[in-house]
Amino acid sequence: MKESIKPPVEIRYQKELAALEALDTARKPGNWRLSPQAVRTFILGTQKPITYQGESISIRKKYFGNDALVERCIVTLAGNRGLMLVGEPGTAKTMLSELLSAAISGVSTNTIQGTAGTTEDMIKYSWNYALLLAKGPGREALVPSPLYVGMERGILTRFEEITRTPAEIQDSLISVLSDKVLNVPELGDDGFLFAKPGFNVIGTANTRDKGVNEMSSALKRRFNFETVMPVREVALEKQIILNEVGELARENGIAMTPDEEAAELLASTYHELREGISSYGHRIDKPGAVMSTAEAVSVYYQTMISGYYYGDGSFDMDCLVQNLVGAVSKENKEDLGKVKEYFSTVIKDKSSKEGGLWKKYYEARKWLK
Repeated sequence: MKESIKPPVEIRYQKELAALEALDTARKPGNWRLSPQAVRTFILGTQKPITYQGESISIRKKYFGNDALVERCIVTLAGNRGLMLVGEPGTAKTMLSELLSAAISGVSTNTIQGTAGTTEDMIKYSWNYALLLAKGPGREALVPSPLYVGMERGILTRFEEITRTPAEIQDSLISVLSDKVLNVPELGDDGFLFAKPGFNVIGTANTRDKGVNEMSSALKRRFNFETVMPVREVALEKQIILNEVGELARENGIAMTPDEEAAELLASTYHELREGISSYGHRIDKPGAVMSTAEAVSVYYQTMISGYYYGDGSFDMDCLVQNLVGAVSKENKEDLGKVKEYFSTVIKDKSSKEGGLWKKYYEARKWLK
């Protein structure tokens, strides 16, 4: 595959998947690339490298969160139940669905992106109208959409932001999830597509965003729901930032090593603003903006590449605060006042007690305007 800005999971971790598949001797559900045990290993990693074709391959942890949740997701899919990942924006629901799809089906790109403009033909199938007019309705003129592809090939279909689509479009999934059959009336008696083993749907839905459409009770019953919670530990959030930024830097040729101290500082900021209390016990007025780990990664990475392209290759606190302002105030300008108050109390206190980078961070408060 040619170079791309963001290679799909199955390309990025090609060696790991190939090694796990070759060494996998456990039971596999129909048409799964890896067994449930190996899927878990791929997502949660191993302490010791594995040897494949004479090479030592490390299976690193890719999802930092609730390990038991990952296991439940795998069991749900092995039991042919649809899986719905719900939670606040930025809690790695999409990443988890990509990892599951790559490990189970070998492909993570069979995806429907839900929007207010999503139509039923974007989910199931549409027609090549030139062929339709020339030859009439037939398989040759049919243009399969992700749900059709998943059923035909026996692979997972990912449905991102399912609650952003109109309710009547969501409900087009009900019969497919219930009976595992898709009817194409235009093809007459041959118009029934029966899903092959391995087919299933992984949906994601945000619980906080505006403009969402509540799922019907009938559709909810076709899914097992798993709530993906925000990261609650600063050390874990710091590790996620370092891992994700390091990966982004490698993919984009940024020859700059992430600063661990700056990552801990930013992780602390996001954790405290999200939780409403500091490590020193200060009560904080929480911003309305989503203080997600994904946003923290974005703020850190933007600061890092600014230092790489415009600075001397170092991590600049002024730039970090500027990027933080943009992230926090993009939805509600009043949130900026809450961040100012956070700096004038919590960061000021940490600056005087801990000094170092916290002092530089506090001095950069001039950009909070």
